[in-house]
Amino acid sequence: MTTAVQSAPTTEFAIGFREMMVPQLEKEIATTKRVLAAIPDDKSSWKPEPNSRCAAELAKHIASVDVAFLEGIAAGSFAKMMDSEQAGTSTKGLPAAHKELANWYEKNANAALGKIRKMSGEQLTKVIDFYGAFQLPAFAYLLFVNNHSIHHRGQLAAYLRPMGAKVPNIYGGSFDEPWQG
Repeated sequence: MTTAVQSAPTTEFAIGFREMMVPQLEKEIATTKRVLAAIPDDKSSWKPEPNSRCAAELAKHIASVDVAFLEGIAAGSFAKMMDSEQAGTSTKGLPAAHKELANWYEKNANAALGKIRKMSGEQLTKVIDFYGAFQLPAFAYLLFVNNHSIHHRGQLAAYLRPMGAKVPNIYGGSFDEPWQG
């Protein structure tokens, strides 16, 4: 039995992967924006149980980390993200009102995606260290940020109805926002 040698991703593959992921991320950003905006400002401290993040903390985590991930990919380094996380400032300065936070998120996430669209194949295949836990080519973090966003957005969407808010259409209709195909 021979062992196959895995080769590094080509620049062409990285560009193709980016071209597949960016439109998907644009759709996810729009969906996440709707979930962030659905949080009633007067219920932002709601959480399902004492060990969970409250709605405001979770919303700011989603917005700040998604944007920081995308900016880190575009910069070829997560050093700025790491510095703000270590300093505990990653959510400082974010809008407190959830509709404003949702707009901030959409604007900044899409701006970062615009930078990623301009990256060369060489930039996309450059390995970026993430906290010593991952060493992946830049393009691979597009899937990572997609999964991070969907994961936490699902948590936040599950908060909405118990806190008295309406659940927006995410991947199909909800009771509150039926799908219109």
